[in-house]
Amino acid sequence: MTERARQETDPRKPSEEAGAEGREEDAARESFASEPGPSNRPLPPVPAEENPSALAPADPLTRYLWEISRHNVLSREDEHDLAVRYVEEGDIDAAYKLVASNLRLVVKIANEYRRAAFNLLDLIQEGNVGLMLAVKKFDPYKGVKLSTYAAWWIRAYIIRFVMDNWRLVKLGTTQNQRKLFFNLRKEKRKLESMGFKPEPKLLAQRLDVPEQDIMDMEQRLSGSDASLQAPMGEDEEGQTLGDRLRFEGEGTDTVLADVELRSIFLEKLESFSASIDDPRDKALLEKRLLAEDPKTLQEIGEEFGVSRERARQIEKKLVDRLKAYMEKEIPDFGELVVQEPV
Repeated sequence: MTERARQETDPRKPSEEAGAEGREEDAARESFASEPGPSNRPLPPVPAEENPSALAPADPLTRYLWEISRHNVLSREDEHDLAVRYVEEGDIDAAYKLVASNLRLVVKIANEYRRAAFNLLDLIQEGNVGLMLAVKKFDPYKGVKLSTYAAWWIRAYIIRFVMDNWRLVKLGTTQNQRKLFFNLRKEKRKLESMGFKPEPKLLAQRLDVPEQDIMDMEQRLSGSDASLQAPMGEDEEGQTLGDRLRFEGEGTDTVLADVELRSIFLEKLESFSASIDDPRDKALLEKRLLAEDPKTLQEIGEEFGVSRERARQIEKKLVDRLKAYMEKEIPDFGELVVQEPV
């Protein structure tokens, strides 16, 4: 089995690749979702909003479920034939039928991740994107049903959506964090029902993750988002939470001042370099004092036929001239300290 085939059939791979499929996501939407699909099947009962005599209009979810019920589940042989047509001939209509016949699978999986904070249609929408990518990557020659392979992509996109939108600040970005987000509280309740105290060490053993990850996720789940502009209270004289945070680095004013000073220094240094006529001074400045990989005094001396000691003397005079030039051009040059750039 080739590496590409192993990656596409490995059930863990979609969850790892889903975050990197942004470019393919747009292409999948254009390739599949925009293509009309012919359907000659008899329609199911008309929803309430289509029937003037109905007691109440249908909500968007009911309408959507009615729409996808028009597409029957394909047989194994029909699914294989359509997948072969898409892979070998690029038949978009075949891809459309493969997607449409599995839309009810997306609804089923989306219901597993339904939360009060999320609209089910939002989860279904993300799952549909995963389904389209699964159809695009599906290999009919592997002997695996499309629904089995697509379930991993559908689940991966729904999980990513839930993780990205649970709070303003992401709760999990790694595989272990995603696992703990969905399973930590469930495992704690299971241990408590069995009479065990859900300590981090025991939870780490049960979920096969580092103990530190357990403690970090417990802290994240127990906390809540807070605005840095939120007032501290009536007695705090208008102070906000951001005012209480300690900043370890240099202040913004100091950083901007260093950037401006560095810019002025480089400008004056360029002017000083342009004023040098002696080729030996020019070489010492460019090839030794300002070079990222400076030459040695011995190499400079050999280049101009002088001794190493003589090259050192010339360099010392050049440095003194440069210092005097900078003190003349930049006020208080001797007292300035420029921070090294990070």
